[in-house]
Amino acid sequence: MAADDAPDGHDRPGGSRPARDVPLPIADHGLIGDLRTAALVGSDGTIDWFCARRFDAPSVFAALLDDERGGAWRLSTRDDPDRTQQFYFPDSAILITRFLTAEGVAEVHDFMPVLRPHDTEHRQRLVRRVVGVRGKTALRTVVAARPGYGHEHPETEQTDDGVLIGTTSVRLGLSATVPLQTTDGDVTADFALSEGESALFVLEVLDEDQPVAACDPDDTHELFDATSRFWRSWLAQSTYTGRWRETVQRSALTLKLLTHEPTGAVIAAPTTSLPEVIGGNRNWDYRYVWIRDAAFTLYALLHLGFTDEAGAFMTWLSERIGQDPKADGDLGPLRVLYDIDGNAPDGEHALDHLRGYAGSRPVRVGNAAVDQLQLDIYGELIDSVYLFNKYGPGISADAWNDLTRALEWLMEHWDAPDAGMWEIRGDPQPHTVSRLMCWVAVERMIRIARQRGLPGDLSHWTEVRDRIYRRVMDDCWNPDLCAFVAREGGDSLDAGVLLMPMLKFVAPNDPRFVSTLRAIEDRLVSDSLVFRYDPQETPDGLDDDELEGTFSLCSFWYVEALTRVGRLDEAQLALEKMFTYANHLGLYAEQIGMTGEQLGNFPQAFTHLALISAATNLDRKLA
Repeated sequence: MAADDAPDGHDRPGGSRPARDVPLPIADHGLIGDLRTAALVGSDGTIDWFCARRFDAPSVFAALLDDERGGAWRLSTRDDPDRTQQFYFPDSAILITRFLTAEGVAEVHDFMPVLRPHDTEHRQRLVRRVVGVRGKTALRTVVAARPGYGHEHPETEQTDDGVLIGTTSVRLGLSATVPLQTTDGDVTADFALSEGESALFVLEVLDEDQPVAACDPDDTHELFDATSRFWRSWLAQSTYTGRWRETVQRSALTLKLLTHEPTGAVIAAPTTSLPEVIGGNRNWDYRYVWIRDAAFTLYALLHLGFTDEAGAFMTWLSERIGQDPKADGDLGPLRVLYDIDGNAPDGEHALDHLRGYAGSRPVRVGNAAVDQLQLDIYGELIDSVYLFNKYGPGISADAWNDLTRALEWLMEHWDAPDAGMWEIRGDPQPHTVSRLMCWVAVERMIRIARQRGLPGDLSHWTEVRDRIYRRVMDDCWNPDLCAFVAREGGDSLDAGVLLMPMLKFVAPNDPRFVSTLRAIEDRLVSDSLVFRYDPQETPDGLDDDELEGTFSLCSFWYVEALTRVGRLDEAQLALEKMFTYANHLGLYAEQIGMTGEQLGNFPQAFTHLALISAATNLDRKLA
């Protein structure tokens, strides 16, 4: 291998390739990770997003949000390739990007090594192995780290074993098997590969005073093999063998990549501020643990046989439930979201120096939903505990006592107006889905108590459960629309009520649900894609008139609703249509725009867990 002498006409000062004229589509990315943090790799070979050490840390690479200021690790051919391809090494989280040119073909193997479960000696590394496949390919890489969400410009220091990249907040060590050059804080390498040749690059997050480690080809190959074995071994635990096995397994791997192994926490998405509306302000930070999302994730993992992850999250969850319910005043014993350590984040603020994805501002860090009351989280949480108690080893006596105290608070506050599961930033409302999930919370506690013989005031619990049921049936039903509506006494619809038969609130053939499904199809469904609500009828407190995309979560709920009412042919067609909206790697963001583009943070745990539930339940009905 030799440094390539091709002219650098595509360069700007500092050796970087120019900023993209048009941002890479959100869907044109793959996800890699090490169960502590994650990185997004674009189909053009650029690592556009990476936060060192943990998911919610300040970014090191954030070109996804600002191609000029955010920082990136670019790796591609010297001239634009004729074509690129991207796929995962089978049954793993190792991503392969192929560059195809008239002169040759090269591959980049991107991964973050994970050698064994719960590795106390884990080292956080981004590994990029470049392989010549055919002919001869001239390539260039540029590491332009911009820690602190682009606020910090690092200094570089050449060492015997590589380059030290450092700021006051982070130290990175870059080693390679090709010569590295440094210019104004960036590190570059120009090289050419013929068939069978390879070049290796390892970027390691260093502790204080830790030296840069040399890049050892034998060690790097072993890291690849060990990481591949880890993912294949983990995936082998899946009990799903149905007709959509590959799609379901990719969703399971995605959920695993969004798990913080040291604590057991499960985040909603690895990114912040990817817009729900291009150019709009619906840009949120999802790098936290939403009780709702994580509870549904627990259900999906249990459904596939991944009991270890479910148990780890239950441990994390038990610590949250055990906190003093008086500590948060009117918000009750649980907050809507936490960081991976189980602490409530400090509000929300904007990063004004970043222009946002495709100019979508503001770029936000933190999430103001932490200060909202969302009563539905108790139902989702306790339903997941019920399932864990049924299919797992069961909950402890202390956990039961904590749940009982939480239930006592909920039974006193279930009829309060709240922000609802869609986190409306307007005035609190009496949301139907919140009432529904409060019913679930009480009903599941009664079930657990009876199944396990656990103590509880079942007479009082039953009375409250029945009161909530009657409220939903009487006040959340609109006889003119023949549908359950979004809010008590209202006339707008909410796709969240599709959960009713899944949660055993009504039978799937109940005339009220059948007519509700018909109304949702008329007003919220567009060719199998489902809007969560009509923003024109449901003011959400945001100052924009843009129509957001359809919610992929709701689209999969629609599939499951069709399954449960027995419309299996339509359910299968809707599911297959949803599969066509996945990106080239089987990944989904939060929403799908009207021309099929992916919108919102990416990839989204909620979407993938709903896919697992819809596919497995339909599979069982079709068997």
